[in-house]
Amino acid sequence: MTEQDGMADGEGGKPGSALQAVLQARAAILDAARPEAVAKQRRRGRWTAREAIAALADPDSFVEYGGLVRPALAGMAGAADGLVMGMAQMGGRAVDIVAYDYTVYAGTQSANNHAKIGRMLAHAEQHRLPVVCWLDGGGARPHDMKVEGRGASSTFVTFARLSGLVPTIGIVPGRAFAGHANLAGMCDLLIATREACMGMAGPPLVEAALGLKLTPEEIGPAAVHAASGAVDLVVEDEAAAIEAARQYLGYFGPPAAPGEAPDAAALRDIVPESPRRAYDVRKVIQGIADRGSVLELKPGYGRAMVTALFRIEGRAVGVIANQPMFLAGAIDGPAADKAARFIQVCDAFDIPLLVLCDTPGLMVGPEIEKTNLVRRSARMLTALANATIPLLTVVLRKAYGLGYYIMGSRPLHPSILLAWPTAEFGGMGLEGAANIIHRHELAAVEDPAERAALHRRRTEELRAYNTALEVAGRFAYDDVIDPAETRGILARVLRGLPAPPARNGRKRLIEPC
Repeated sequence: MTEQDGMADGEGGKPGSALQAVLQARAAILDAARPEAVAKQRRRGRWTAREAIAALADPDSFVEYGGLVRPALAGMAGAADGLVMGMAQMGGRAVDIVAYDYTVYAGTQSANNHAKIGRMLAHAEQHRLPVVCWLDGGGARPHDMKVEGRGASSTFVTFARLSGLVPTIGIVPGRAFAGHANLAGMCDLLIATREACMGMAGPPLVEAALGLKLTPEEIGPAAVHAASGAVDLVVEDEAAAIEAARQYLGYFGPPAAPGEAPDAAALRDIVPESPRRAYDVRKVIQGIADRGSVLELKPGYGRAMVTALFRIEGRAVGVIANQPMFLAGAIDGPAADKAARFIQVCDAFDIPLLVLCDTPGLMVGPEIEKTNLVRRSARMLTALANATIPLLTVVLRKAYGLGYYIMGSRPLHPSILLAWPTAEFGGMGLEGAANIIHRHELAAVEDPAERAALHRRRTEELRAYNTALEVAGRFAYDDVIDPAETRGILARVLRGLPAPPARNGRKRLIEPC
């Protein structure tokens, strides 16, 4: 066809044959043109990739890249080669979205869609755009082993380079195996639906390697990954996952409008007078944060520590808090790992960190030593010691030993170090300290009841010397405050701190674990 022929075909406003072919090809990749594929996805109980993007992106903001790409192997067909991707706005902020399409060869990764995602990830790196990954697929596409020169993909290396440079969010709505699981593991935030499953290899490879015939759900259900700390949030369905992703991304943008303040006076009644009684530290966080602004991460892992993002007067803040409801707030390996990685996320993106301390120290004993707590606790301290974000510490009750040292103590140079009236300070647990300091005196008392009474008196003497007021008198705290004043003081400190300097490159690597 000559150029003149093409022009003639388009006379009268009708598209020419070349344009008609393009319009038909573009229409063919949309859900409306693929009713059987959409119906199959419905039978799985899952959304399509394009439905997910429509829900993630602000209206009329998605610009698709590579929609017309076909599978590399001759004779194969598949809309967009199983990967829908492009730029969009989420909450008014530019992002890149990559969504694997399970209706095309089970969302598998192919030679051509690896080239596509590599292009999108490089685009995100170039323009410093957050990346949202919809990870619904079964790993590598076996058919592409026949593709000449397919080579090694740069997908995973490029994605790894985004760590600490831009926020990365992964959503697993159904199945994520092999390469999809690898991408999931590198995301700053990983969200899974309750019915999702994930694994480094799917059923065929597990059977070939181990001789076990298992379903995807038997290999790696969402509950297993939540308990291991791999998944940050388990939600009910795709809609809830998208809502969580939008909320999370919002903390990494400019401040929001100030939210409704909680009842400040309620903070006075949370910490019991008895140091042996537990309480839920989440109530303290809720009593400081703008109402409805708290997003807790990894709630089922490292339960001796609570990690969450929230807002104070619209400004994003991260929090790590000892949880007295589990191990009395003592720091074990999972709690230390969870806190360390969260600190890295906050530090990488200049989110101030609030530390709520109530810990008897690090966990002790022969069993805990088998868990590598020596290294894991050191990792948490290293993350805090090297962070350049503002630290704001509030000692709620116990501040003992190395646990307190790690939880925002004076040597970490917090921007402010506050204590509540219930705070206790000590180089170790006071009962244990009394045993050591007064061991000869205690050993001289033969009657067990008398010895116990003497031990209680000596412990109370130590406690009296280490109350919040006594410690503040030695200037180990900046101030002891009415709990009801906590939010107001923290807000004033945050308002008074200078903005972080502009970054030219990645500030901090975020370790995957």
